[in-house]
Amino acid sequence: MSGRSGSGSTDCRIYVGNLPPDIRDKELDDLFYKYGNIRNIDLKNHRGSPFAFIDYEDYRDADDAVRARNGYNFDGYKLKVERPRSSSGFQGRPSNYIRGRPGPPSKRTEYRVIVEGLPGSGSWQDLKDHMREAGDVCYADVYRDGSGVVEFVNKEDMKFALKHMDDTKFRSHEGETSYIRVKAENDRRRSTPRRSRSNSRGRRRSPTYSPRRSRSRSMSRSRSRS
Repeated sequence: MSGRSGSGSTDCRIYVGNLPPDIRDKELDDLFYKYGNIRNIDLKNHRGSPFAFIDYEDYRDADDAVRARNGYNFDGYKLKVERPRSSSGFQGRPSNYIRGRPGPPSKRTEYRVIVEGLPGSGSWQDLKDHMREAGDVCYADVYRDGSGVVEFVNKEDMKFALKHMDDTKFRSHEGETSYIRVKAENDRRRSTPRRSRSNSRGRRRSPTYSPRRSRSRSMSRSRSRS
């Protein structure tokens, strides 16, 4: 992360993707400083394809950066620059964040993703804050097996999360980190019937092959005796 501190509203934030694997904060600053005052650069380049979130002080500067740099050829990579799918103006979790709240919020939607690989100390508040990078989160919960569920206000935010939040570094309120997987709920549901159909085919084939194997063994034994 750059030396600039603080994080602005998501109205002033841009997403930068398709970056070179060796990209550095300073290079991002050089690419985007001319469009306005940058408050923060959050570069995600520890694992997987690197991407970044850049916060400007003014939303108009963010719009200018998107118009100027989307599709720009940087070191052989065509940059993807766009606004995150959110207009909530979330300002980030305050430093006096209080643990032990009674439970996740109750509003539910069908725009749901499954999260896996959460650290043991990760809470639903941590998960909700992390996924707000993708948009407006209305519900989040975590389970003992290290998985969780997140629901968004709209479908576009859910799609953005599936595309950009998978394999990102997650940090809990206790400082424990892990790289999480973000999947569509339907993907996990569809995997089970595929496995059962594959197994059933395997069972049908086995009776047709086993007699041939047994005849081959018996013939080889008779030849050896002779």
